Amino acid sequence: MVEASTPQSHNELSPQLLAADEPGPFQVLNPLAGSPILLVCDHASCRFPKSLGDMGLDPFARRCHLAVDIGAGPLTEKLAVSLGVTAVLAQYSRLVMDCNRQLMDPSAFLQFGDGTLIPGNRNLHQSDKDLRAEALYWPYHAAVDKQVQRLRNIGPAPAFIAVHSFTPVMNGEARPWEMGVLWDTDTRLRDIFLQDFTAAGFKVGDNEPYSGKAPQDFTIDHHAEEIGLPHIGIEVRQDLIDDDAGVDKIAKVMHTIIESIPKRINGAGDVEERTRVHDRG
Repeated sequence: MVEASTPQSHNELSPQLLAADEPGPFQVLNPLAGSPILLVCDHASCRFPKSLGDMGLDPFARRCHLAVDIGAGPLTEKLAVSLGVTAVLAQYSRLVMDCNRQLMDPSAFLQFGDGTLIPGNRNLHQSDKDLRAEALYWPYHAAVDKQVQRLRNIGPAPAFIAVHSFTPVMNGEARPWEMGVLWDTDTRLRDIFLQDFTAAGFKVGDNEPYSGKAPQDFTIDHHAEEIGLPHIGIEVRQDLIDDDAGVDKIAKVMHTIIESIPKRINGAGDVEERTRVHDRG
């Protein structure tokens, strides 16, 4: 089951950004699922609003890792479907508005990265930033918050899992990790993913290639860490999920891990009761 924002309602807030026939800022898969798992994908799409044109970028730049976490969206969708759990995915490129940054962070409206200038983000007025935030950023985070509150109301605290991907090479150096497990103060999911990814034969980074302790992690900090939800950021190297076969392979591994989480952190009895309550509803 898919729930999407109603474009017209957001167009009323920002008529200059999204046209009536464009997708809304977020997509929700399985919005009524009862499993205590919530997947989020901040950088699932490389879509630009029609009103912004190509933002001065060539076709390659509009589809490269600066614009989208390659493979992360399809992986999140695959997991949501196979597990029957809720997922919230952002529907516009991180170059338009990075939903995983605080609004005051300069990288929320990236102007330059990996040797690429983003003309469409140069010299933005505050009104331009506000327009994008009202149309894309806040609706996405409101959708995440809605699902967090729904799941908290029907059972044990949901495990909050953010799905991202990273480039095989950064600044000319190959990255040895295949999976990254990003965490800050909560080790519940960190221990599970480190153990199970390693057992599956992957080279796993513990707070590598990025750290969950860094401030550029707004979604987890805002929705999960502040209220004590078990949470984790998972980074998958992009060459492992840049085609359908790769997504299928990694999804099978992550399916097994995620499926085991409720019993491992909440106890079998809690999960079984939660399922019965949801089935009665």
